[in-house]
Amino acid sequence: MKQAIASFLSIFLIFATIGLCNAETDLHTENIIVILDASGSMKEKFRADQTKSKMDAAKEALREVLAKVPKNTHIGLLVFSGSNVQDDWVYPLGPKNTERLMAAIDLPQPGGGTPLGKYMRIGANRLLEQREKQYNYGNYRLLIVTDGVAQDEEKVAQYTPEILDRQVRVDVIGVDMQTDHLLAKDADSYRRADNPGELVAAVSQILAETGSTGTDMDGEDAFEDIAPLSEKIALDLIQRLTMPPSNSAITTTNIRTPQSQQQKPSTSTPKQPIKQPVQQPSGNKSGWILIGLIVVIAGFLIFRRMGK
Repeated sequence: MKQAIASFLSIFLIFATIGLCNAETDLHTENIIVILDASGSMKEKFRADQTKSKMDAAKEALREVLAKVPKNTHIGLLVFSGSNVQDDWVYPLGPKNTERLMAAIDLPQPGGGTPLGKYMRIGANRLLEQREKQYNYGNYRLLIVTDGVAQDEEKVAQYTPEILDRQVRVDVIGVDMQTDHLLAKDADSYRRADNPGELVAAVSQILAETGSTGTDMDGEDAFEDIAPLSEKIALDLIQRLTMPPSNSAITTTNIRTPQSQQQKPSTSTPKQPIKQPVQQPSGNKSGWILIGLIVVIAGFLIFRRMGK
């Protein structure tokens, strides 16, 4: 009887999992948002190579490398300060369409300032939104291509640790900068690109790396070994469904007080921190599937222990 019930639970879990996968996209999809600096200085040529402007070299590098990434990769291209850009999301985060992506890369023309911090928050929040849809599986990264000092350095300093705390990877390429960028010491990776060749190499190296952001299971398919479902995988799946990493949006009000302005510790009893509610995937259909999965996995583990 126990064996029959366990078999039923396994079959039900497989079908529920299939339903979960169909309710959303492939849970292990790689998600990459490129933040491209289109400030006025990007129209300048490299100091060591006067054959191309920094913007033309950046476009060439992105075209060459992004054309080769796997088709199931989700890509987004977010541009700031483009003089001819009506929508900063010249290519909204989604499945790769090579023809549309190449046209989007070619579009921006340099023109404005460098509000990098603002766009880091926009890009990170879009990745967090996508991660919630993928139930915290998959990999998530921001690739920042910039040639100048951010005009909103306080926002860069504020948002960077919040992005990293949410396990979103940040890779930065400093294009022909006289000194390393502010993000060089904080980003997951930083590369200098002082000529067009180095820029292509930097983009290639970053996107060729296995994107580990701490939210995926080392690249393995979580459902590949579902029959028979091991206790370790079952417990891990329950934990991921009920206790995901924070997908809460980064807001403009989360201002970090500089160290020099922080008050001295008070001798009064400190207030207890307010616990944040656990984020749950939205949507009626996927919500019921989620509840069913948790119940079935828990039942599976109970019967598994009873049978030992």
